[in-house]
Amino acid sequence: MEKHFLTPGKFKGLKRLSDETGRFRMLAIDQRGSLRKMLAKATGKDGKDITYNDMALAKWLVIEYLSPYFSATLTCPQYGLPEGIRFLDRDSALLLAIEESGTKDGGYKNREKLTKILEGWSVEKIKRAGADAVKLLLHYRPDSSDEIKEHQENIVKMVGEEAKRLDFPFVLEPMSFPYKDDEIENEVNFIRRKPEIVVKTVEEFSKEKYGVDILKLEFPVDLKFVDDFAYGAFDGKEREGVFTIDDAYEFCESITETSKVPWVILSAGVDIEEFLINVQIASESGASGFLAGRAVWKEFTQFFPNTSDMSLWLKTTGVERYYKLVDASSKAIPYFEHPSFQSLGNIRIEDEGENWFLKYKDFKGEKGKGKEKGKEEY
Repeated sequence: MEKHFLTPGKFKGLKRLSDETGRFRMLAIDQRGSLRKMLAKATGKDGKDITYNDMALAKWLVIEYLSPYFSATLTCPQYGLPEGIRFLDRDSALLLAIEESGTKDGGYKNREKLTKILEGWSVEKIKRAGADAVKLLLHYRPDSSDEIKEHQENIVKMVGEEAKRLDFPFVLEPMSFPYKDDEIENEVNFIRRKPEIVVKTVEEFSKEKYGVDILKLEFPVDLKFVDDFAYGAFDGKEREGVFTIDDAYEFCESITETSKVPWVILSAGVDIEEFLINVQIASESGASGFLAGRAVWKEFTQFFPNTSDMSLWLKTTGVERYYKLVDASSKAIPYFEHPSFQSLGNIRIEDEGENWFLKYKDFKGEKGKGKEKGKEEY
């Protein structure tokens, strides 16, 4: 059997992000703009009236009460880390986001999206801050205009090169978006195209040149448009049935066949009932777990600013949702059984042997070629 070689930092990082079974059961509380809107809605305030302390409070409550259960916790550097690091469970790995919240419009009719790295932030700072991995959210369409596509791909290369230089795991979260004249978010034309968009995106960012270690992916099929649920099962709104359950399984299996790295499913703000089905289908089709955000905790914001009620909701309903997600992901494949690895025994350390440390690149060695370019352009 052909061996698969990993650097020690990447290998250790994958082990840290997963649980004792090798599955990724991860929590996301890196939301910024969407969380601000939730807190504002709870109080009847304008989003601009939500302070740094308000944002930090919401994040550290989620971290304090839920991180003891999840294998890893993803948060942001602005509001999540400064307070949240005090409450992060010692057994939950830490992921930190590198991107700026929101996107810049550009490209075709100014409808395409450009990602920007958070000013003053970097992969190196993320590692120095004690994180176990870097996460990049990237809006991407394989069929977007050349200038936008190149810009987005170059950002991934830049982060990937720095992560490789620092021997540090890189989690990429590509998100599709509508921009063509006949496309509207959550409408049929875009929904029909989304599976192909997701699979082609996986194909692109599985390439070795990007240095991605885990893909955090949106569910390729919107279950609200699946025959079994189109009658309004999740939100009471009846829709056209575009797909079948078999289609959902087939598209997820296509992701597994296409991806050269382990992948996990994200919640994208859907309600927990829908996300549990997403997780089950993805897990049975080759995913290695989930990285769940709003589906786990979003309702706790309705109690803001009452910290007692917020805490009580997280300690009960929030924890219950974790166990439901674990059950839904019971058939997820451990990361080391992904087709690229095949088994834990098949993974070996790059340049292994008595003198491996002599071949191991110096931490202070040559920086990724994309770094200076990244400073200038992104």
